[in-house]
Amino acid sequence: MTSSFHAPSDTHLDILVGSAIFADGAAEVIVGADPDTSTERPLFHLVPASQTIIPESNGIVGQTREMGLTYYLSKSVLQVIADNIVEWMTETLGIIKHWNTLFYIVHPGGPTILQGLEEKLGLEKQKLRASRHVLSEYGNMWSPSVLFILDEMRKTSMEEGKATTGEGLDLGILFGFGPGLSVDTVIRRSVVIPRG
Repeated sequence: MTSSFHAPSDTHLDILVGSAIFADGAAEVIVGADPDTSTERPLFHLVPASQTIIPESNGIVGQTREMGLTYYLSKSVLQVIADNIVEWMTETLGIIKHWNTLFYIVHPGGPTILQGLEEKLGLEKQKLRASRHVLSEYGNMWSPSVLFILDEMRKTSMEEGKATTGEGLDLGILFGFGPGLSVDTVIRRSVVIPRG
């Protein structure tokens, strides 16, 4: 995202930190309905989606200015996510309480966010494997990160001979974090990987 790249500044160290944390990335996805499976190969099905802005969180503040996108990152982001993740999961998924039965596409804001989410939900280490891989290979690319993670999960599922695009599981959840702090939540259903 070149609009957020800025030269180092002696007066704004947060710009330097932001340039070190965020990376460039581009991704696209085609969203459709009622696919013709004789010619189309869907990768995931979208189920419900929601967006929440955490009141008074101010975890990520972004503004568009003449010099491009400027942003401020609060140290409270990790705590806000950790304090709210179980509630988001319960609101989104209802009665499902066995979080390890799902696959996860989690926006990799950083290793501490992934670790905090794992701890709060009691997730097995491999549950965030795709998110960790994308973070280590590409960094935090803002919005495109989750699409890179979806692609990584699809490829790994195929390479490992899993039954579905969601690491062999049927149902999963995507979390995207953004300014505010805002949280986008999308439930996804994986598709069966065709063999032969």
